[in-house]
Order: sequence, then structure tokens, then C-alpha cells
Amino acid sequence: MDFLNEFSADLSGTVWGWPDVFPVMVGLLLVTGLIMTATLRFIQIRRLRHSFDVIRGKYDDPSHEGDLSHFQALTTALSATVGIGNIAGVATALHYGGPGALFWMWVTAVFGMALKYAECTLAIKYRVILPDGSASGGPMYYIEKGLGSKWKWLAVMFAVCAIISSFGSGNSIQAFTVADQIRADLGVATWITGIVTASLVAAVILGGIKRIGNVTSKLVPYMAVIYVVGGLAVLVMKIGVIPGVLSEIFASAFRPAAQIGGFAGGSFIFMLTWGVKRGLFSNESGQGSAPIAHAAAKTDEPVREGVVAMMGPMIDTLIICSITGLVILSTGVWNSRKADSLPVNAQSAITVVVESAEVLTDGIVTDADKFSGTVTVFDGQPRDVFLVRNHSLVELPVLVEADGTPFSGSLEVVDGGIVTEGLPKLTLNGHMAQNGSPLTAWAFQEGLRPIMGNYGYLLITLGVVLFGVSTAISWSYYGDRAVVYLFGTGYILPYKIIFVVMHFLGAIFSLEVVWNFGDSALGLMSLPNLIALIFLAGPVKKMTDEYFSRKHKPLH
Repeated sequence: MDFLNEFSADLSGTVWGWPDVFPVMVGLLLVTGLIMTATLRFIQIRRLRHSFDVIRGKYDDPSHEGDLSHFQALTTALSATVGIGNIAGVATALHYGGPGALFWMWVTAVFGMALKYAECTLAIKYRVILPDGSASGGPMYYIEKGLGSKWKWLAVMFAVCAIISSFGSGNSIQAFTVADQIRADLGVATWITGIVTASLVAAVILGGIKRIGNVTSKLVPYMAVIYVVGGLAVLVMKIGVIPGVLSEIFASAFRPAAQIGGFAGGSFIFMLTWGVKRGLFSNESGQGSAPIAHAAAKTDEPVREGVVAMMGPMIDTLIICSITGLVILSTGVWNSRKADSLPVNAQSAITVVVESAEVLTDGIVTDADKFSGTVTVFDGQPRDVFLVRNHSLVELPVLVEADGTPFSGSLEVVDGGIVTEGLPKLTLNGHMAQNGSPLTAWAFQEGLRPIMGNYGYLLITLGVVLFGVSTAISWSYYGDRAVVYLFGTGYILPYKIIFVVMHFLGAIFSLEVVWNFGDSALGLMSLPNLIALIFLAGPVKKMTDEYFSRKHKPLH
């Protein structure tokens, strides 16, 4: 696990850039979004009304080629975007980058609407209809057919990265978050949850895109409504502090965030990176995943599906992510600690650091502070060291054995990690900072306390399970379309088997390994797509101008 932690961190750092180096991926995302917004003259604002009309089915024609209605295509794409990114992704952005990270998520969403429009317009324009009548499309097709065969290497690069990303950001992160939330709430071992959710995903993805469309079109609206209603209830009760929270978001968007502690950074670039990275993870604009789903829409008008697709970032990030972020910030839990307990193992990522006045004062921990050697534990309390969990010092740490008695003995520590071999089964109790979905669950628990008592967190548990499973289901389709492009339909079944295995592994690995792997795959997948969008901005504008120069008579 230590090797995987270091490897995944190095990979993510290489793709996104370290905090003290300007992240190329962040710059490329923002520049491409700005180019598309300017080229299309703020289409994300000018054509909102037409988007609503198309989603309502006013232009649906069952005779058109494709597998899904406009609404089903949107909900299939939303099932892969509205989900863990809205619950856990926003929480990690605030945990690492502070309140200002939410502002950069908003910026990503505004530009992302134009990017999503362009991607999905191109996806319909250059999709192919397979011999079985199903549609297959996405960046791999519009790169090759739109830019020409000499760019096929870029299309192949995207397809390979799409398969990798389907294992990472679209699958293992979902499995981890579900398992982590169930562990935090119910104490169920992560491997048990992993087996259950992997079995559910395996059962559904064998049904193909039409079953996925039927399931997600019914599931996503209910999930979103329940989550939004709960979040709005918190914000109504916290209305008095919302102006101050908004002020802090805008004020900290252009200055380093207050130090959170642990290994978190505090530079502007660090905050910008986390905001854009989590914005991309949440709404997937520019990543190239949503066009694969929208390419299955029943329509012969590429622009019509484009205006449907651009609603995704608005619903996902500007509305749902904003609610999550405001709930976390208004309840004040984003940089606080709560009583918690977790097993002492590699997955829990407990770090032992050298006890020092500097670490105690400012909470900043570096690699040089990691402890190696033997730690004496008496009556459950480790001597002469600090314990770090979720990048923050654990307050009042107590190590207990399986029967609840405080542990006394010694711990062998190598480079900050506790060697568990030969130790009895131990649990760490203490006050710990939260990250990911447990942070959001804590915020909802505190915010909904006047209504639901101590059970507000169950809203997040329900959302995590539903969102996580539906996202993994939709991402399996994204991956299998890339497999079809590269190898043909005969390799779909082996891909799905690997997908299910990766789902289980995601549930049992640590937060750092899973999220770093997912972030790396996310960036790698986005790079070839963003390059293609820059070169295809002209054709997108031409299709847009031609479509809106005609009058469109509703069919319903």
C-alpha cells in the first residue's frame, strides 16, 4: 500500500503538476473553455431556453437513429456526473484548497457548458451506427473523422485513456466512496461492501445501454431531488451565515487559503488546481466521457443534442455542487475535527509523525516529519509522536484492541506507516478531520439536526450508494465504447469482467491511492480531447450557425 500511495501520488503530480509548478492541465482546460465560449458567443447563456425545449421532448422523433431519447441521454450522462463528485469531490476540494476552490469549480462549470456543447455536437455529427443498430460515438470518432486519419493516433490515445479512466474515476472512486461511507456509518468492512456493489454493477451492465438508460432516467431525478431538498433545507436554516460564506469564497479565490493542516498546501496554484480538478471530476466537461453517452441519442440534429448536453455542468456543478459546498462551509465542519474511529491498517492511511512544537503550532507536516522506529503505547496512548489522519493531527488519540480495552505495547513504524504484522487487531479512536463523503455527511448531520436529530448523515449514505452505483454503471458503457473502437465488439465481455474486478479493488484501497489514480486517468483522458476541441472549434461554430439560421417546428 505504501508503494501504491507513492506511485499514485507521483503519477497524479506528473499529470496535473505539483503545487509549486503551474499545472498545464488546469491551464489547458480554462483556455479551451474560454476559446469555445468566445467562438460560440456565450451559447451557454443565449440558448438555454432552446435547451429546455429539447429536453422536454418537443423535438423527439422515434424514427431517428440512436438508442436513447434526449432526456435519457442527458440522464445517462448525468448519472455519471451527478454523483460522487457532488458529494465527495466537493468535500475534497474544500479540504485541500479551502473555500476559494469552490469559486474555481464554478468557473470550470461556466466554461464547461460551452465545452460540453461542443463535445456532444461533434459526437452526434461523427458517430457511427453499428451492424446491430446501436450507436457508437465520442472523441475517438470525431478526432479521427473530424481532424482526418493522420490524427488517428490521438483518437487511439483518447480511447486507451478512456478505458483507464473508466477503471479509475468512473469506477474505483465510486466503489471506494460507497465502502468508506458504509464503514464510517455502519462499521461494515470495506471488502464486504465491495463485493456487494461489484455484484450489483455486474448484474446491471450485462443489460447494455438501453437498460442503463431505462434505469438511470428513473433513478437520477429522484437522487438529485432528495439530495437538493436536504441541502436547501440546511441552507434555509443557515441563511444568516450564507452572506459571510459567499464573501469568504470570493475573497479566498485569489489568495492562498488558510492552512488546513497535515500535508495540505496553501498556495494560490494549489487552490486553483483543486478547484478545477474537482470541477472537472464533477461535471466532466472537456474530459470526453459525456459525448459517448450523448452519441446514443435519437436525433439527426447534432446541435440539438449539444444544447441538451450543456445543461449537465449547470445542473451538476452550478446547482448541486454549490449546495454541497455551501452546506459544508456554512456548518463550519470543513476545517474542524469530530470524534471518529477506524481500523489500524494500510487502507486507513494513518501517518505517524515526529512530535514537535512546530507541527503542534501550525499543523503543517512534511515528509521529513514522518517517524521511523519503535513507538511505545501505554494505556492506548502513543508516546512522543503525533498521529495524522486526513492531513490533520488526531486529537486525543487512543488505540484499543478488539474487545475495547486500551492497547499497551509497542508499534513498529516505517516512514510514518504502522507495521500491522504481528499486532492484534487495533482501532484508533480520537478527534479527526474528515474528508470525502464522511465530511459531507457530517455537514448534513449538523445542518439537519433540528429536523432529523443525529440522523441527517443517512441522507448522504443513501445518496452515496445510489450515486456511486449508477455512476459506475454508466462509466462501464463509456469504457466499452472505447473498447469497441479499439478492438471490436468481441472484447466487450472481457472488459466488463476487468471493470467489475477493479470496482472491488477500489473499495479496499486507501483514499489517496484511489483518488490519485482517478485524477491521473481523468487528466490523461482530457488531454487529447481538449487538443481536438481547439482544432474543431471552427466546424462547431459552422454547425451552430447553420442550425439556428433555420426555423425548427416542435413535433410535440
